[in-house]
Amino acid sequence: MPRASMQWHARQLRKAGYAPHIFSYATVAGGPETAVPALLQELREPCDILAHSLGGLVAVHALQQHPELPVRRVVCLGSPLCGSAAASGMARLPLGARTLGRSAALLRDGCQPWTGPAELGMVAGDAPIGLGQMFGRFASRSDGTVAVAETRIDGLADHIVVSTSHSGLLLSARAARQAAHFLAQGRFAHENG
Repeated sequence: MPRASMQWHARQLRKAGYAPHIFSYATVAGGPETAVPALLQELREPCDILAHSLGGLVAVHALQQHPELPVRRVVCLGSPLCGSAAASGMARLPLGARTLGRSAALLRDGCQPWTGPAELGMVAGDAPIGLGQMFGRFASRSDGTVAVAETRIDGLADHIVVSTSHSGLLLSARAARQAAHFLAQGRFAHENG
């Protein structure tokens, strides 16, 4: 994704005392085949990861291939780690398949259950605002693009739902607080409201 998509979260992490580095990649043209090797080069030094949507899938996929990397904690924001019904629906359409590009298979299939040494946390949204509903036909809560159930992979250290849409996770103050809390504590602050 473009670097700009995570700038707001980078500022919030900086305020919380972290020194964020934004990793960007080509979702359509490059896909996981080019993103994962580039990400692996970034993960050679001890670090934590905060990733949104497909970025979380790419990070988890990379760490499943290389569990020896010194990553302590990973927070995913609305990542369909169990696979995306919306992506599967889009992939059936010619224009939709082109939109998903080389990331289609990872988006459709998701990741294996998490068994890596890093602590993995998920912040999901449940404000159903987004075009994903047209393709995914969610039977339960969703953020408009990803169903909450699609974010609950086996092996998570913690999972929390905040009231925002999929895109809203990129600017949600509550999601940012929860991400910083997980990076510091290895669990979310299950606050009321």
